[in-house]
Amino acid sequence: MIEGQDPDGATPLGPDEKSGLMHPHVATKAELNELENANILQGLAWLNSLPKVTTDVVLSRDFVIELHKRMFGDTWLWAGVYRQREMNIGCDPLQVGPNLHNLIEDIKCWIEFDHYPSLEVSARIQHRLVLIHPFANGNGRHSRIFTDCIRHFSLGLPPLVWAAGNLDQQNEERKNYIRGLQQADAGDYEPFIEYLRDKGNTK
Repeated sequence: MIEGQDPDGATPLGPDEKSGLMHPHVATKAELNELENANILQGLAWLNSLPKVTTDVVLSRDFVIELHKRMFGDTWLWAGVYRQREMNIGCDPLQVGPNLHNLIEDIKCWIEFDHYPSLEVSARIQHRLVLIHPFANGNGRHSRIFTDCIRHFSLGLPPLVWAAGNLDQQNEERKNYIRGLQQADAGDYEPFIEYLRDKGNTK
C-alpha cells in the first residue's frame, strides 16, 4: 500500500498496476516519486546517448513504447506495455494501438505540410498523447518528453519549458496546465498554447 494522495488529474493506480512495483520497500507517494524521477533521469540519459535519430524513428509506435520503458522500466514491470483497463482518462484500451497510429500519422502531416505553428504542433502532440493515455501511469511525463523529442529530432527546436515548478505536485501551476488540457479536449487549444507562451516558449 502506497500512502499519499495523487494530485488532481493524475491516474489512480489499481491493484494490478501496484503489484507491478519492482521495489516493495516503497511505502509512500514521496518515495515513489523519488524512485520514478531517478528512473526518468536514466531515460533522459538514454535519449542523450542516441546518435542522430530520424523523424521516421521518433514517429513510430516502437519509439513511443521504448521511451516509456526507458523512463519507468526500473520501477514498474508494466512499463512500455499498453494499459489493459478503462481509466478516468483515455480511450478504450482496445483503441490505444489504432489511436496512437493515427496520432503518429497526423504528426507526420503536421510537420510535412507545416500545418500549424510549431508551438501549436507541440501543444497538440502532448494533448493528444495524454488523451489516448497509452499506459497505466506516467502518461503526462512521457508525453511531455516525447513532444520534446519531436521538437529536437524533427523540428530542430529546443525543449519546451513546461513549468516553473513541479507539474507532478498539486499547485496552481498544475491547475492551469490541467485546465489548458481540458479546454483542448473540447477543441480549443489556445488556452493551452497561451499557458506554454507564459512559460517563455516562443516557438
